[in-house]
Amino acid sequence: MRLADYTDYTLRVLMYCAAHRERRVTINELAEQHQVSRNHLTKIVTDLAGQGVLVTTRGRGGGLRLRQDPARIRIGDVVRAAETDFRLVECFDPTTNACTLSPSCRLKRVLDSALSAYFKELDGRTLADLVPAAAQPVALPRSRRGVARG
Repeated sequence: MRLADYTDYTLRVLMYCAAHRERRVTINELAEQHQVSRNHLTKIVTDLAGQGVLVTTRGRGGGLRLRQDPARIRIGDVVRAAETDFRLVECFDPTTNACTLSPSCRLKRVLDSALSAYFKELDGRTLADLVPAAAQPVALPRSRRGVARG
């Protein structure tokens, strides 16, 4: 199974926004960062805004940002919304299934189980799991002034 580029870029947009929550991100910035066309990213951002995942602001000083906390955005939901087809084999679609093995084939059950496990894993992860936590200030060791060295 392979995710479409659209889904890959959708996840990248969300991860980048999650990593830069302190400010608005621009499509130009995303295009430069990921070497993806502006037009492609505009469609992705428009879709994510329509789904209520991103908030967009037009004009000078505009940009985009996450609408909700990254810990509330499940990766499984993002992938389901971005992908158009999870039909792993022909028999997954009863309207086009012409496989002569279907009546006795056990492959469909195995693949269906694998797909369920795939989504179970993705549903157990959030956007926050994909982005490193903000760097915490590191406590510097106390000064050793006044300590005799010897």
